[in-house]
Amino acid sequence: MSGLRERFALGVVGACAVLLAVGFAAELATPRGTGSLPSLASFAVTIAAFAVVGGAIAVRRPDNAIGWLLATIGLLFAIVIGASGSSDWILKTGHLPKAAGEWISVVDNLWVPALGLIGTQLPLRLPDGSLPSPRWRWFSRVSLLLIGISMIGMAVQPGEVDDIAGTSNPVGSQALKPLAAVFFLVILCFVGGVSALVVRYRRSDSHDRVQLRWIAFSGGIFLGVYIVTLPVGSLLGLAENSAGDDALNAISQTFFAALPIGIGYAILRHRLYDIDALISRTLGYAGLTITLAGVYLGLVLLLQLVVSPSSNLAVAGSTLAVAALFRPARARIQARVDRHFYRRRYDAQRTLQAFAAEMRDEVDLDAISRELCQVVGQTVQPAHVSLWVHLR
Repeated sequence: MSGLRERFALGVVGACAVLLAVGFAAELATPRGTGSLPSLASFAVTIAAFAVVGGAIAVRRPDNAIGWLLATIGLLFAIVIGASGSSDWILKTGHLPKAAGEWISVVDNLWVPALGLIGTQLPLRLPDGSLPSPRWRWFSRVSLLLIGISMIGMAVQPGEVDDIAGTSNPVGSQALKPLAAVFFLVILCFVGGVSALVVRYRRSDSHDRVQLRWIAFSGGIFLGVYIVTLPVGSLLGLAENSAGDDALNAISQTFFAALPIGIGYAILRHRLYDIDALISRTLGYAGLTITLAGVYLGLVLLLQLVVSPSSNLAVAGSTLAVAALFRPARARIQARVDRHFYRRRYDAQRTLQAFAAEMRDEVDLDAISRELCQVVGQTVQPAHVSLWVHLR
């Protein structure tokens, strides 16, 4: 039975690879279709991450539903890429009957269950594949029903296919068109999925909590990059579908892969307890980057008011100033992060520093022993402390 599951998981990964290849080939063969290749390539990274990580979990932990869920999401997105590229190629080149392209385009709507599973079933079942409690079963079933209804509503929207003249949706229906509004209820279910994750975190043991922190960290990376890149295009005045706009979309789509990668690491790795240090460093460097970027832009604007706007002196001076500020700014920001978000670690560092300073002038062995045991108890918090001193 395990061999069958392993072959099936590998088959899903192989199917994703084939579908992505079909999508890329169709994109290259479609007239004026190469403009979206960067976006397609970045999304392919995310699809590959879902499929490969899901397949790896399914092979090593076949009883954990998360692996199969991730592989399914990757497969659904891969089908969308393959079907979208194929239908676009058929309808724009006319190498196959138009009806074939129109029917294949219906499959594009599988993005709805893929996204719905990410927002509902995935947070509901992380990290062990089971629901937080039997009481969440109704929510799981209702969310799946809403996902199915909204997919039907999206699929039956009447009109042209991808705004191509002379085409029409073969399953378009005015009567069923309002069902697409159910997708907003699916979005609301995302809140329920996140709530289930919070409930599980509060009830879980220390190991599960570390796993969930890894997952939250990876999701936070994607969300942070998405929030940062979202307004950049409008702030820079980039036109839609321009090279700059495509680059920003490619960046945000690539970082979407952090979610499945973080899930895979949390489930498959055993040495997880360095997450707090990693989060601390990430927050520190993120704050450092924002601070130095703000200082750099401010100095450039200020120096341009003093010297000629066309002079390179403003850029050179600002660069040197930011380089000089790097180390002291990093130390101050990291200390603030530790003080506000990791108070226990910060207090431990302060305690050790105070102990080291006090011990410089201490000569009483008994006093040193008492202080050392007290410091170890405050910082490491072991169940028992013993000190053995070897005297000559």
